[in-house]
This record gives sequence, structure tokens and C-alpha cells, in this order.
Amino acid sequence: MREILGRRRRLRLRRKEGTARLDAALTCATVWQWPVLPGVGTARTAPPGEGGGLGCACPEPDCAVPGAHPLDPGLLAATTDERMVRWWWTDRPAAPLLLATGGRAPCAVSLPAVAGAGALSVLDALGMRLGPVVATPTRWSLLVAPYTLERLGELLYAKDWVPSSLRFHGEGGYLVLPPSRTGTGQVRWERPPARPGASAAGPVLRARTKNAAPAAPWLPDVEAVLDALVEASTGAPGGGSRLAY
Repeated sequence: MREILGRRRRLRLRRKEGTARLDAALTCATVWQWPVLPGVGTARTAPPGEGGGLGCACPEPDCAVPGAHPLDPGLLAATTDERMVRWWWTDRPAAPLLLATGGRAPCAVSLPAVAGAGALSVLDALGMRLGPVVATPTRWSLLVAPYTLERLGELLYAKDWVPSSLRFHGEGGYLVLPPSRTGTGQVRWERPPARPGASAAGPVLRARTKNAAPAAPWLPDVEAVLDALVEASTGAPGGGSRLAY
């Protein structure tokens, strides 16, 4: 009886998580006009009870980002079309939610999770206004306004030094969004998307109001975020970087 009840609870949880992912995908695509697509998802590396963890469902045995990358469809299929998004997550409710970065969609700057937590504290102390922040067990990503690769190159060239732990998710890239689950664990909002003009702790916009234009979350400029991260990384004991791995 306990086993049956346990199965029922797991089934209800999976259905709830699938509904949450579909709702999040529809909000991104139809309200915020962010192109999305499903990630490849995870697969067990061994049968349950034999100690198998969750690996990537793709054919690559040593996948660097298990579950958190496109496969079929590919990245170029990312869309804001409601019917396509509904079909994807109805057919594959467990699929991670991927944002195709760049173009008119947000870009991101990411750093290791431990360094990310410290950096946010420093940026808050500096009075830096941040947009949404995505947290995974391994990395935190700060969403920023769209930028071109040319502009990013100019910003990096102008710096004497940039922490090597930083990664940039721009045009032609992607980022996994909550409430996804990948091979490294749960993806969540460390700073949830806020209504335009609201504080970073403001409520998440979940639906378009009648007769209102789509309102995407406010995003900071990449230059301001990069400047603040470089400033936050200096002055570590021994002349090192606070944003090191």
C-alpha cells in the first residue's frame, strides 16, 4: 500500500512540475516574447535501486551539460509561437525550458555558483540594480539586455582584466530557465523576473492583462553589469579574484 501511495505522489508531483514548465514556457514565449525550445532532458545512468544518477538523454556519454542543451529540435527552432510551445511541453512535459539568447531576447553573464552568491551580495552593497538571476547548483546567470558580439568584444577589449570564470551567453547561445531540472539538479530563480519599473524582489508577471501590450521584465545593460562584476572581483586577499572558481 505504501508503494502504491508513493507512486501516486510521484505521479502528482510530475504532473504539477509539467504544468509549471508549460506555464513558464508560455509566459516567456507569448507574454515576454522570448524565443524558447525544449531541452534534451535527463535519463538514468542505471536502473532505480542500483545507484544510478541522472545523466543526459543525448547520445554523448560524457555530456558537459547533461539535460540542459537542445537536441531535437535544434536551437534554430526556438519560437514564440503559442501552438508550438504547447505542443512541445504537452508531448514532453519533463523537458527543460531553454531560452535562445540574443537578438531581441535577453543575454546573460554567468559565473560559478559560490562566486555568484558572493558577487550578488557585493553588487547589492554597491547599490547595483539587477534583473532576473537564474541559479543552478553549478552556475548563476545574470540576465542582461540584448547585446551584439561586436559590442561585447569592444567592452572586453577596453578592460585591463576580466575574471576568467565569467561566461557570456549572447547571440546564438542558450540558457536553461526555471523551473527546469537537469543532470546537475534543479534550476530556480535567485532573483525572479519583476514587472517593468518594479524592484528586483517584485512579483513575477504571469499573464498579459486584457488590452495591454506584452511587458517583459526589466533588464540591465551588459556594460553596467560587467563593470560591477569586475569591481566586485578586485581586492580579494592576496590580490586574487573574488569570482574565481
